[in-house]
Amino acid sequence: MRAEIITIGDELLIGQVVDTNSAYIAQQLNEHGVELYEILSVHDEATHIKQALDRAFQQADVIITTGGLGPTKDDITKQVLCDYFHTTLIPNAEVEQFIRQRYASRPEVLNKLTATQWLVPQNATILPNRVGTAPIMQWTVNGKMLFCMPGVPSEMKIAMQEQVLPRLHSDQQIFHRHIEVHDIPESALAIALEDFENNLPQGMHLAYLPTPEKHLIRLRLSSYGSCTEQQVNDQFKKILKNLQDSHIIYTFVR
Repeated sequence: MRAEIITIGDELLIGQVVDTNSAYIAQQLNEHGVELYEILSVHDEATHIKQALDRAFQQADVIITTGGLGPTKDDITKQVLCDYFHTTLIPNAEVEQFIRQRYASRPEVLNKLTATQWLVPQNATILPNRVGTAPIMQWTVNGKMLFCMPGVPSEMKIAMQEQVLPRLHSDQQIFHRHIEVHDIPESALAIALEDFENNLPQGMHLAYLPTPEKHLIRLRLSSYGSCTEQQVNDQFKKILKNLQDSHIIYTFVR
């Protein structure tokens, strides 16, 4: 199962807000056996959002969007989705009841803009957001799933845990093993591990993640679905032997 994340908002593209949502979603997908193929950040602009959706549906089984679901004019995601799926916004009684109960003690919040939050695309499956006013929306198109979540990180995390992940059923297993290597140039380390890399099983690869200021390189051995955990562990032991034979200093990383 392959996934793509689309984060929506001009604030991301001008550096005003750091995109922590993608990092969290990617980690959760990885732990649930879903391979992340691509992350896109797009403007609050209809054409750009639709182009991103077209691209995602071509190359992913699961598409997750965050952002643009608020009640103000710059939040256009919901209307763009209506255009994209040829539908219209309709009131949702469950969402309205939840919002009215949530703000029963704060009537000033229940204004004409808040009322737009219980308008939802008619052909979407509406999933509850128990910590915010923007409902989570789901579409299934030719077996591919699109989930649209709010961009507020606290709301997104709960939506991911309670609504999105339980609906993803991947038969794939993803394994990573990490180790940090000290005081050796990246090129020299690659030469020391050249034979090992050339003989890795299909579906397994080794990544080099240098941190020059600390004089260390993190090695990540990864497998996406085609190898067993035992096979990954066996290859990891071979890395350790290579490092030991080459008298290279290393430390384990969880």
